[in-house]
Amino acid sequence: MQGVSLLVVIALILYTVIAVVDQISIQCGLYTPLFAAVITGALLGDLPTGLIVGATLQLMTLGVATYGGATVPDYLSGAIMGTAYAIISGQGAEYGIGLAIPIGLLLTQMDILGRMTNSFFQHYADRCAENADYKGVERANLLGLLPWVLSRVIPVALGLIFGEAVVNGVNAIIPAWFMTGLKTAGAILPAMGMAILMRYLPIKKYYPYFIIGFVLIAFGGATFTVMAAALIGLALAALHLSRARERAAVQTLDEEEVEIDG
Repeated sequence: MQGVSLLVVIALILYTVIAVVDQISIQCGLYTPLFAAVITGALLGDLPTGLIVGATLQLMTLGVATYGGATVPDYLSGAIMGTAYAIISGQGAEYGIGLAIPIGLLLTQMDILGRMTNSFFQHYADRCAENADYKGVERANLLGLLPWVLSRVIPVALGLIFGEAVVNGVNAIIPAWFMTGLKTAGAILPAMGMAILMRYLPIKKYYPYFIIGFVLIAFGGATFTVMAAALIGLALAALHLSRARERAAVQTLDEEEVEIDG
């Protein structure tokens, strides 16, 4: 089993910091599990595993957000550690996915702690605002990044630094049947993610497109890629939009003719 070099650990810690800042600011997508797992896989020399783990976890996050300040699983940290453990253990992507989910759920407690600590800086910003101290408000908001960043960096750093020992301990403690269960659960999660995604899509209205895509992948999987199905879907969507515009234009002309006749 290989370990994680110090340089890789530092690089992933720096990436975690950038991802957290992105998550609570401009949201370019660096905080998503897909980016996190792919970057982890690339740094550890196993990009395919990173892609599989990241894409699967990304499906699990669709439609999930911190509405009203609700705490959601920390898929960022889970993706990094799950991908790293999958690679250094040699157990495969399913193993990493199976670990990433409980890691993300467990670290919700760190998210809560980070939010609670952040409230201290926000109260400080309120006091500065009452005194018209705009510099103090800026300083408070910048300092408020610390608990958010540390709530992710600390578990990621510990998990990566002691990664080999953690994996060895997990493999020694967890029985073989439970490990098989984790891999099986990891293999099932993509289907669950697709089911969650379908609940947010207007499948009943556009079911013909869904059937076309399913048939193309199911019966042409050997020679027909997901990218090809996506491009066909894009073409069909463009045709649908073009026809909708034509119908709207015809309806507008009819209404104008009625007004002129009247």
